[in-house]
Amino acid sequence: MQFSHLHNHTQYSLLDGASNVKKLFAKAQADGMPAMAITDHGNMFGVFDFVAAADKFNVKPIVGCELYVVDDHTRKQFTKEQKDIRYHQLLLAKNPVGYKNLTKLCSLGYMEGLYSKYPRVTKAMIEKYKEGLIATTCCIGASVPKTILKKGEEEGEKEFQWWLERFGEDYYVEIQRHEIPEQNIVNEVLLKWAKKYNVKVIASNDSHYVDQSDWVAHDILLCVNTNEK
Repeated sequence: MQFSHLHNHTQYSLLDGASNVKKLFAKAQADGMPAMAITDHGNMFGVFDFVAAADKFNVKPIVGCELYVVDDHTRKQFTKEQKDIRYHQLLLAKNPVGYKNLTKLCSLGYMEGLYSKYPRVTKAMIEKYKEGLIATTCCIGASVPKTILKKGEEEGEKEFQWWLERFGEDYYVEIQRHEIPEQNIVNEVLLKWAKKYNVKVIASNDSHYVDQSDWVAHDILLCVNTNEK
């Protein structure tokens, strides 16, 4: 069975991803992957490098981004009681229009929504520039999974319906299996909704490095990012 990575954080996910673009494609080619996506956190810095490398390895490049979604991207003051709550959201460009809209969203995130190191957008902005884009339920840090875990299935289903109503056939249930208990709970609910609403399911791995043995180097990178030991 063929598999293509659709959720990939490269070295351009600064201090979070550790995947070298050329090594990624070499691995994809060796594993017989027909395509691979780039979905860095909040930015598209690596897209030109990614697309150029794809041609050399005969693997189809899919351009995407994992955005930070907030209620108000213009708000810049927060407290311990009222934190900047950000949800992750995976978007993939399916055509040139989608690519332009994705670059628009990323640019607006930096120009209007930058807080600390996070370029932020809103659901309203995504709704405005959704043409040509594919959306998924994303990872455990996204709005649908978080709503399921914090507010229950009923509220989670409302959030799921919001995205489905806007993206229709371009909305996918994304299943990740990293042996995280909360993720297992979310997956069970998402698969139930996929069947109920006839939404297609994709499997992904929230990839941040190329080979399994790279986990130590990646762990060190995260410690640098979070100032932890």
